[in-house]
Amino acid sequence: MESHQHKPERELEIYGMKIESKVTSRFAHNVVISRVVNRANESKEAFFEMELPKTAFITNFSMTLDGVTYMGAVKEKQVAQQQYQQAVSRGQSAGLVKASGRKMEKFKVSVNIGPTKKVTFELTYEELLKRNLGKYAMQIRVKPKQFVKHFQIDVHIFEPHGIAFLNVDAKFLTNNLTSIVKKTLTETRGHVFFKPTLEQQRKCPDCHETILDGDFIIEYDVNRDLSAGSVQTNEALLKILDDMGTEDHFAIIPFDSSSEIWKNAIHQATPSTRTEAKMFVQNIRARGGVSNPTTIQQNVKSAINGRYNVYCLGFGFDVKYSFLEKMALENNGVARRIYEDSDAPLQLQGFYDEVANPLLLDIELQYPENAISDLTQANFRQYYDGSEIVVAGKISDNDLDFLTAEVFAQTANENLTLKAEVQISEVENVTQQQQYIFGDFTERLWAYLTIQQLLEKRVSAETNEKGNLTDRILELSLKYSFVTPLTSMVVTKPEENKNERFVADKPAEGGNV
Repeated sequence: MESHQHKPERELEIYGMKIESKVTSRFAHNVVISRVVNRANESKEAFFEMELPKTAFITNFSMTLDGVTYMGAVKEKQVAQQQYQQAVSRGQSAGLVKASGRKMEKFKVSVNIGPTKKVTFELTYEELLKRNLGKYAMQIRVKPKQFVKHFQIDVHIFEPHGIAFLNVDAKFLTNNLTSIVKKTLTETRGHVFFKPTLEQQRKCPDCHETILDGDFIIEYDVNRDLSAGSVQTNEALLKILDDMGTEDHFAIIPFDSSSEIWKNAIHQATPSTRTEAKMFVQNIRARGGVSNPTTIQQNVKSAINGRYNVYCLGFGFDVKYSFLEKMALENNGVARRIYEDSDAPLQLQGFYDEVANPLLLDIELQYPENAISDLTQANFRQYYDGSEIVVAGKISDNDLDFLTAEVFAQTANENLTLKAEVQISEVENVTQQQQYIFGDFTERLWAYLTIQQLLEKRVSAETNEKGNLTDRILELSLKYSFVTPLTSMVVTKPEENKNERFVADKPAEGGNV
């Protein structure tokens, strides 16, 4: 085997890549910087590719070439698409953000650089980390496709309530290399640092392949005050039945144009009823039926009548996801795509684990009248074990000394009322401590959460309301420079004797905008 010392030098070399993440109060601000040099004696097309979570919003992109920085601008999608079509009609190229797998989107752009020239790409994106099964997870996709002389991941976390634990999982690291991941944890601050040398990036001493190919996942939770007291479908259902305890009750109703009831009542999940249910599930077959999505949505909403939550699962990419999402949201549930892989039963099991243990129902958070404005969603149908409810708003009363929040909810046995009060000056002091993370994160968190919730509301809105929601989403997206399903990032890039534009859109999960 040829020794790596004699391997020909790459013409386009990524000589530096830095992924820096700053997280405070679960809001993550991520900056990816990639530096590329052209070592060829002719012009080459330099590419920048990055995969980011589907829940994230791109907020900025720039590239610096010959000392000139070309900045991206967030524009209304229609305007951006007109510019994109004009570029395409002139035979120019364009970059796009596209779906990439189950949880990621791929951002890709290229630029022509001359011999010995360098280009620096910088991408910024933000997301609110969601608590799932008792922890937050931040996923960083690492895939430079070559050795990088200066590569590092640098993550800072600040949580004023304290960090309960901090874990790092990078499947691409072998056991003898996990020690190069540096992790420090104090009461309120966590730091993860990963900076492998060129030799440490090799799969083996004489290999030309890099180990940097996979997900770098950081998991943590915050300290909490606990005193507040098809074949795949069949397999997935069988797995859920296995997981039920005797305190659970269930029913099974396969339906299309007609329904077939397994039992005419909801039954306790005893060993005998679960065994009987498994035999029934094994004989369920797809039969077709009502095909008009609007009719199905109306029938389900009428039958449910607000009494239950509907969770809609769609198998594969050919399912009409937007239809399922609307039906779920109209009935206080959520929709989830199940990918047609060998682990489909595990995917559905994971989804079931998320919603299997509702602790509270009909949760309402109330704040002082005339003291708070622009409040995000404050009423929730259910709260699940291991999850979290986040509400954000603006304090409109500048003379307010204390902020009071009351929580009303139902447990399995009784009505629950909780009350919390915080001194605003103390909160402001904590916020000032967090400024070292990144600027005024609280306002950006509010904007992010508001946009996400308006997008969700827009799915099931009627025509007139949908127009108003669209205007508000667009207004906030442009004000805070978020690339959402209604906006695009437009970048004018230099090419030989002309400028080219590329447009980055955020794909919608259901395929509709």
